[in-house]
Amino acid sequence: MTTEQTQQEKREEKRKKDLAHEVQEDFFARQRERRNLERGWQLNMNFVSGDQYCDISPAGEIEEEDPSFYWQSRRCFNHIASTLDTRLAHLAKVRPSLAVRAFSDSEEDLKTARLSSGILQSVRNRVELDRLIARATLWSETCGTAFYKIVWNFDDGNVIGTDETGHSLREGDVNVVAVSPFEIFPDSLAAEGLEEVKSLIHAKAVPVSEIMEKFGVELPGREISDFPLVPYSSASGWKRPSDGDFRPGLSDREILIERYTLPDGEHPEGRLEIVAGGVLLHEGPLPYLNGDRGARVFPFARQTCVELAGSFFGSSVVDRMIPLQRAYNAVRNRKHEFLNRLTSGVIAVEDGSVDAEEIAEDGLYPGKVLVYRQGSKEPHFLDCGALPSEFEKEEERISNEFLLFSGMSEISRNSANPTHVTSATGLQLLLDQDTARMQMTAESIGRAVKEAGKQILHLYKQFASAKRLLKMTGAGGETELHYFSSSDISADDVEFDTCYEKTPEQVKEETLALLSAGLLGEGGALTEEVRLKVLDSLGYGSFEAARGISKLHLRKAEKENIRLQSDDFEADDYDDHKLHITEHTRALLSGGEENAAVKARIAKHIASHRAKL
Repeated sequence: MTTEQTQQEKREEKRKKDLAHEVQEDFFARQRERRNLERGWQLNMNFVSGDQYCDISPAGEIEEEDPSFYWQSRRCFNHIASTLDTRLAHLAKVRPSLAVRAFSDSEEDLKTARLSSGILQSVRNRVELDRLIARATLWSETCGTAFYKIVWNFDDGNVIGTDETGHSLREGDVNVVAVSPFEIFPDSLAAEGLEEVKSLIHAKAVPVSEIMEKFGVELPGREISDFPLVPYSSASGWKRPSDGDFRPGLSDREILIERYTLPDGEHPEGRLEIVAGGVLLHEGPLPYLNGDRGARVFPFARQTCVELAGSFFGSSVVDRMIPLQRAYNAVRNRKHEFLNRLTSGVIAVEDGSVDAEEIAEDGLYPGKVLVYRQGSKEPHFLDCGALPSEFEKEEERISNEFLLFSGMSEISRNSANPTHVTSATGLQLLLDQDTARMQMTAESIGRAVKEAGKQILHLYKQFASAKRLLKMTGAGGETELHYFSSSDISADDVEFDTCYEKTPEQVKEETLALLSAGLLGEGGALTEEVRLKVLDSLGYGSFEAARGISKLHLRKAEKENIRLQSDDFEADDYDDHKLHITEHTRALLSGGEENAAVKARIAKHIASHRAKL
């Protein structure tokens, strides 16, 4: 090896070391910048879990509040947790459904749109998207913000072969994970969304064995706290603050820092640097073409509880309720202290008349023989008066403010009806008001899942180069197998629909109301098709006796529609001609058949049904 090569290697090694140092310094700076925000999130988590006698000190740390007197009651009456449970239950009904819209009515575009929708549904089931949404919503409701990370995992998917060492080679697949706000560090806290951020850091404590497996770099590992650490040296790492400031640590781990930088003039493909333990593990362009028109963007989607103007991180309803929770705890505890004085009493004893230590230990229990000094006044209970009515008024006022600040009504949170509304319509209007109050949060969930769906399709279009197998549910309810590649996927036009799910009781009530109004039949008579749909909505769709043979005829007609795309044939004598005519006519009127030859074949087939009818 020549001297020039040795010097070049040294320069390259120094460059990597300097880059790792710069990424680590950037992380420290962003960590210090948002330190107060993190303390606020920790305070929210404490109040939700019931640790409500703490606050942020002037030094910016979470400190336990000491009681003014040792005898003061410090119980927690946690309204925040119950309110959060109710909001999460309502938001659990928001389960966005993603569908890809066809660019035109051509057969090719319709096929592409259906395939892309099937891919999204397959990924949704595989990664358990509903569970991820619930986890992210818990983070956003508690801390104000949550994130979804959408990446391509080359070690996932079906096995397609083996390498020289015998390890299995897989086709790769999309992974989606819910990420807490503690792990995300933007370059500007004043940005109002990911689209306004130029650089983003994702920092997480991971086992050193995982770093060795992925990057081939062996690190010593150390104990790391649950929450982000405080740097003590810009060159050597982090320190653990005093005991009690953090939760128990995690051993044999290291902070993995991933810094994403969007494309600019110097780096047209963006930058991704990964650092752990002061060592540069990876550097290169942004790996994913996950934006519109093949752009490289952050592999994240952002979800908030309440948007804040001029802030990257949103606010939470817990922030609003903490002052109320403190006041409510104080009122209830002072009330209980007063009641304890009324029941246990405060004993007045003349000095030297009795054994004061015995009275302090045993009190004046029923049946006690009290011996006091002759000529002195006997011990007695002081009159504490009656419980002031202000306690009840203040407690009721704070409870009402909980309803106002949390965006929930009493009928949703307490299953109570203070308005004495008895009609079903009136009660539904009250419930709809709660839905409207959480509309902004529901829309944020919808936007985040929509962005995640777009990135999922973009990743498939980028990496699913070879033929892949997909199981889909066909129009007749049967399982269909489709082979596809990246060229068959549309990723730029995702149609989004989100709504609150209706309970089975609501569906039944609406169906019966439509039947009573005569809106489902012509002249009061139901067609066979409508009758089957009514049975489905009432919960009897799985009964073969209720559905009869009509389901089989409809499925046969759907298969005939597919067969008529390329073949011409007559109707069978045993067909239910009315059902077949309805299903074939639907294929003509749905707009999906623009080929004149196909339309002619379907029309001729309908004519054969009419002739035999």
